[in-house]
Amino acid sequence: MSYPDIKVTFLGTGTSSGVPMIGCSCEVCTSADKKDKRLRSSILVQSADTNIVVDAGPDFRYQMLRTGIKRLDAVVFTHPHKDHVAGLDDVRGFNYFMRKPMEIYGNEMTLEVIIREFPYAFTEKKYPGAPNIHLNTISSQPFQINDLVVTPILVWHMQMPVLGYRFGNFTYITDANRIEESSRELIRGSEVLVLNALRKEKHISHFNLGEAIAEVKELNIPAAYFTHISHQLGKHAAVSSELPEGIRLAYDGLSLAL
Repeated sequence: MSYPDIKVTFLGTGTSSGVPMIGCSCEVCTSADKKDKRLRSSILVQSADTNIVVDAGPDFRYQMLRTGIKRLDAVVFTHPHKDHVAGLDDVRGFNYFMRKPMEIYGNEMTLEVIIREFPYAFTEKKYPGAPNIHLNTISSQPFQINDLVVTPILVWHMQMPVLGYRFGNFTYITDANRIEESSRELIRGSEVLVLNALRKEKHISHFNLGEAIAEVKELNIPAAYFTHISHQLGKHAAVSSELPEGIRLAYDGLSLAL
């Protein structure tokens, strides 16, 4: 199967508190290395015809300004935690200049939370300037946004179902600590896998570094990038030097041409 060429840009690669973390004076949070500055996790996927953002967390406005994009076709959500949905209100800018609703994709659980968290966007009589949002409920079936086919991949964030997504030969998974074999089959054959790796110590709902490395090796993915990183993982340069061949830490602003 042929896929359109895409460009993936990491808008943020940090965990829910971001890096640096408020009030912390550890060596990571005080690092001068730009690769140790991590906004909340999100990616921009671009083809010739389409711009899609996966997750719009609290840093969404700044992330959009930093990329300089003027058109956004859709926001696709992985799950409803605040660090992945809290910036949705800022689609208002795209509404104004594109003069149309923003297409939002998520599973039923995620869309229910969005309606609850942003009720003013869904009232019959909206306040002037409220975000204009069109909700699209997705399941396990692939769906299409313009020229991009998007394949949902179910993973588990402790007991919460989270959706990863495959775009052609690229797969993006965040906030997971368990992947069932049926979902692994949807990932296999990817040329690039992005996976969360929170820290070196075990965590109740995220892969740690060792677990993430083991997943990449089991799936036999030739190139992998780790995201959703906390300050507890360590400095970018130090951790990068310890990683196996073909596995890298992602960082904010990194772009991949696929």
